[in-house]
Amino acid sequence: MTTPLWSPPPDRIARANLTRFAARYLPGAEHARLWQWSVDHPEQFWPAVWEFGGVIAEEIAPGRLWEAVLEGGERMAPPDAVLGPRWFRGARLNFAENLLRFNDDKPALVSWNEQGRQRELSYRQLNAEVARWAAALAASGVGPGDRVAGFLPNIPEAVIAMLATATLGAVWSSCSPDFGERAVLDRFGQIRPAVLIAVDGYRYAGKEIDLSDRVRAVAAALTETRVIVVVPYLDQNAAVTAGPMVPLESWLDPRPPVQPSNRPSARSPRRFPFDHPLYIVYSSGTTGLPKCIVHGAGGTLLQHLKELQLHTDLTREDRIFYFTTCGWMMWNWLVSSLAVGATVVLYDGAPMAPAKDILWRLVGEERVTVFGTSARYLALCEKESLVPGASLDLSALRCILSTGSPLAVNSYDYVYRQKPDLHLASISGGTDILSCFALGNPTAPVWRGELQSRGLGMAVDVFGPDGASVIGQPGELVCTRPFPSMPVAFWDDPDGTKYRAAYFDHFPNTWRHGDWAERTDHDGLVIYGRSDATLNPGGVRIGTAEIYRQVEQLDEVLESLVVAQEWEDDVRVVLFVRLRDGLVLDDALRDRIRREIRAHASPHHVPRKIIQVTDLPRTINGKLSELAVRAVVHGRPVGNREALANPQALELFRDLAELAS
Repeated sequence: MTTPLWSPPPDRIARANLTRFAARYLPGAEHARLWQWSVDHPEQFWPAVWEFGGVIAEEIAPGRLWEAVLEGGERMAPPDAVLGPRWFRGARLNFAENLLRFNDDKPALVSWNEQGRQRELSYRQLNAEVARWAAALAASGVGPGDRVAGFLPNIPEAVIAMLATATLGAVWSSCSPDFGERAVLDRFGQIRPAVLIAVDGYRYAGKEIDLSDRVRAVAAALTETRVIVVVPYLDQNAAVTAGPMVPLESWLDPRPPVQPSNRPSARSPRRFPFDHPLYIVYSSGTTGLPKCIVHGAGGTLLQHLKELQLHTDLTREDRIFYFTTCGWMMWNWLVSSLAVGATVVLYDGAPMAPAKDILWRLVGEERVTVFGTSARYLALCEKESLVPGASLDLSALRCILSTGSPLAVNSYDYVYRQKPDLHLASISGGTDILSCFALGNPTAPVWRGELQSRGLGMAVDVFGPDGASVIGQPGELVCTRPFPSMPVAFWDDPDGTKYRAAYFDHFPNTWRHGDWAERTDHDGLVIYGRSDATLNPGGVRIGTAEIYRQVEQLDEVLESLVVAQEWEDDVRVVLFVRLRDGLVLDDALRDRIRREIRAHASPHHVPRKIIQVTDLPRTINGKLSELAVRAVVHGRPVGNREALANPQALELFRDLAELAS
């Protein structure tokens, strides 16, 4: 493609946060030079992000907020207090204080569910509620380093509970209510929370799901948890059993709401070291128990300010919505928008219920300016022939963010058919870093199929098998220098063995992320899928996304999953497809699929077998589980079925006659 899909107009470039940042800290620099400076001079770049983002911290001496920006910066390994990498030694801050810096009547949170708009909280009201909840947590014995767990939908109470936890220097961890009992215990059972905050139930796709039995079972298993607070979500009058389970209002009742005030609090919250633990998030757990990844307050705050302000161009005037649950790291990322003073819009429910365009209706009615979602959702919108701009007012929308899986080329075209004047940013990172390696650039063109930019301050590259940098060919996505949002630790990993094995054992002194990617001529990135799921027929390594991009353009195919089956001393590509209701895979459709792949990918990509299934297994976070299907196809055990939202779907792939010849 010789022309971009979109280029920002000059006035938009001129007023962008990124333009102002570059003018202040590296005048006259084009973006490539700005990125190079940011990775070559972290001791200058990250303090610039700190200053630009207005981070609130304690003075350790007149005019000084830290003793050193980066120690051990040549070392890419799990952080070590002596060897490094160690960021902003001596700095002391409170994450919640930074997110609650505004205390006025501007909307902070707006919440929706499938029934429409539910609630709005101003920044002043949010401050008051967080103070109330923090007092209740403190009265329950919660202090610095204790864990508070949330088994909650994406509702204001989840945000309030997290901020109250962070206020006290405790550590927040959450699962969404669609997690089964075993999946919850696989996570919370490892971190042993002092307090669990759960809902009585939730709604999804028009159904009410009662969680009372599940919450009781989880509570019984978490023997070290002192208090289980039950938030009435389905039934405001729900009875709560005795013991450690208490209803929310009686837990809060002794502490009346703080009266709203126009003045900041006279007493600042307690501040903690830069790398003080803030969040525990979890790997998918499809190959065993989920890894408990601990992220620090300072690194999370700096990275999110950089990504929201510079790469997303978020300001106080914006209204940002990300379709996510509390079990996905994009929830943590979204909530950090409060530090910018934007209005955060929450949604709890199915993405296409009760109407297929409910998310678009939310975007229009709430005047959302930044809409984040998954690549799968955009593909589904196209399959359903949704044309939201025809019936809804999307004039406020200026940016769409997509992540979760590679965004298909045709989805770029679909988005720009709906609204040609917006910035489409496909972004990629992960739970591992609670942020992104590749992001948007609001001052640069959007090219079909490409992620625009490597993150500022992130020494991202693509390595070939020999560990050398490659451009224009696929390889391993890596990061060669430390960055502030590296996990501070893995839980119960005192010597860093699990941490080191996860990222640093493949290439010396380099973070290997596990994505199969390619750097482009525009200095963007193409992500082809997970490198542990790549296909290798005849010795040619293929990313699974290369096949998905072709197959899912066909109207008949709702979604697909591809694996490599060991066959005759080699592997063969096997494609499973889920078709529209009522359709049957026949030879004519198989031939069309093969022709499409051959014409737009290569003969190596063409599957030897194409098989129709009625469902595809996916993780609780909604990602297709290629590794689990590959294990079943080969008759091997699946590491942790509890990590799957629909483990019963695996039976569709067991002992298939089509795979025996």
